[in-house]
Amino acid sequence: MLSYQHIYHAGNLADVHKHALMAFILDYLIQKEKPLTYMETHAGRGLYALDAAEARKTGEAAQGILRLEERLPATHPYRRALAETRKLYGAQAYPGSPMLAALLLRQIDAIHLAELHPQEFAALAENLAPHRVLTHKRDGLEMAMAMTPPTPRRGVLLIDPSYEMKEDYETIPKVIGQIARKWNVGTIALWYPILTSAAHLSMRMALTNAHPEALCHEVMFPPAREGHGMIGSGMFVINAPWGSQEEASRLGAIFAALRR
Repeated sequence: MLSYQHIYHAGNLADVHKHALMAFILDYLIQKEKPLTYMETHAGRGLYALDAAEARKTGEAAQGILRLEERLPATHPYRRALAETRKLYGAQAYPGSPMLAALLLRQIDAIHLAELHPQEFAALAENLAPHRVLTHKRDGLEMAMAMTPPTPRRGVLLIDPSYEMKEDYETIPKVIGQIARKWNVGTIALWYPILTSAAHLSMRMALTNAHPEALCHEVMFPPAREGHGMIGSGMFVINAPWGSQEEASRLGAIFAALRR
């Protein structure tokens, strides 16, 4: 059984990159009255406490959301979701991407969340119970393959694995290619870590060769602690909504200023 638990890393710099861009995408898509489907393959527990012992042990939120939130525009949908999460769950609550979707999307939209880790799935089901979502204790890539094209057909898929399984770097481009062929109107978003080992490079090359029109955006940042292998965050988005490149550039400027 895979051991990754995001509570140790919730609110870190990679989360800010991923969640800010996903919040923009979701907020843009709901400007049309048509319903949509949101699917997530590796949902985690969906809601985190930044004052939990696990989060305090790494201190990554202090370098991430607690440092960068106020650098985002006050009207940014990510900040709106952060404020709503704290209102509902307390000042130290932090939304994972499932909670972002639950708070930003509408009653007419469908939300499907997959998580295979038993403890994480139990927490996900409990945390998202007050919201109108469907949770699936199954392999997320398998769910995405089975459910695409979804109903409603318009929508977003977020693929956000832990990359504990090194074969993910080879498997994911193949799976995304199959899903994109089945669901040519879907927005397919992949998060990946930028590592000192450069393990992500072959996957990124395969994706950009297969989907040259997609948005590929990366930000760099210092390692969370000495010896930590992640030095950046990447988002690869097929069928990115209008304005996504400009939003990514704004986020890039925030991260560049942080490095300076």
